[in-house]
Amino acid sequence: MKNIVFCSLLLAFGACTRTPQLKPEAVPQEVMEQIYEEIKTPYKYGLVLTGTDAGKMTDCPTIFRRDGQWYMYYFVFDGRGYETWMAQSDNLLDWTTTGLVLPFTGDEDWDSNQKGGYLALPDTDWGGEYALEAYDGKYWMSYFGGSFTGYEAGLLSIGMAYTEGDPTQPHEWQRLERPVLMSTDEDASWWDNITMYKNAVTRDPERLTGYPFLMYYNAKGDSISKIRGAERIGLAVSEDMINWKRWGTEPLLSHGPVGITGDAYLQRIGDVWVMFYFGAFWEDRPGISAWNSFACSYDLVHWTDWTGEDLVKPSEPYDAKFAHKSYVIKHEGVVYHFYCSVDSHDRRGIAVATSRDLGKSSMEYPPLPEE
Repeated sequence: MKNIVFCSLLLAFGACTRTPQLKPEAVPQEVMEQIYEEIKTPYKYGLVLTGTDAGKMTDCPTIFRRDGQWYMYYFVFDGRGYETWMAQSDNLLDWTTTGLVLPFTGDEDWDSNQKGGYLALPDTDWGGEYALEAYDGKYWMSYFGGSFTGYEAGLLSIGMAYTEGDPTQPHEWQRLERPVLMSTDEDASWWDNITMYKNAVTRDPERLTGYPFLMYYNAKGDSISKIRGAERIGLAVSEDMINWKRWGTEPLLSHGPVGITGDAYLQRIGDVWVMFYFGAFWEDRPGISAWNSFACSYDLVHWTDWTGEDLVKPSEPYDAKFAHKSYVIKHEGVVYHFYCSVDSHDRRGIAVATSRDLGKSSMEYPPLPEE
């Protein structure tokens, strides 16, 4: 038993190898603690991106690096729905918005008023290059979309977009004509048969699941509770980035009949896959509305939940209501935990916490409209 635990600790940082058949379904607590010490970010730098105008909200960053520059794709909500924009930085702290990549479109489109996009196939190596991988000569983006107006309103489904152009330059990406996953699909299950939300597409390099491409998504279902509509994280798989099917009928990560478990994002530390996610409104967590945590896996299917200190939770005026929706990277020895911050006036921005004290941001939310 001691040898198994010792090897598991080494696995967390890539110093030991074993065949997939020998990996346990559960990640040992000692390894979970090692991972936490590696990824924790106790220093809140503050806001790095907000709405360009009062009343607009920014949300859900995904980030990659090319030629020494960093690029962030993120949502903007202006009251009508989500569009996807991009920004650029040379230091991960100072960001400049550069343009629009998934705009509103005509009323005839299934996704006319909602297009919240997430870059697909990012580098998952912890502390790696954080490059963006192409497949079939294209760069890919998954997104949730819909035709209803309002904040995440109505039926939301998952679509795929792609570009053969330069992803560092703002331009409109090409979208597939139809959603790739819907809550109205015949194979929708009890937990994802109302609506779809965030989706993160990553490559399974060892085909541990039997498929090269994996999509972790959170969705709302109605078979357990109709009080709030719980969200849970499940898995879909694909051979070609276009045709997707659900992996089983059960979610991979769930926390009770109400509340949210959502917005998965994966990194690989040694031989351990780390899923960053957020929780909100859990029955056993009164007093904290939304926070970021993580789970770990050896096989991308069985996940061991972290039960210790939250990675990020509300503590500052700019994130007093919510501190959620992770994007976490390690660069030059510093861990950057980007997240969506929501203040007491429901203003949303993108903030960052770090593993080292980098000072404080001077950015603030736009002024409130005069009454």
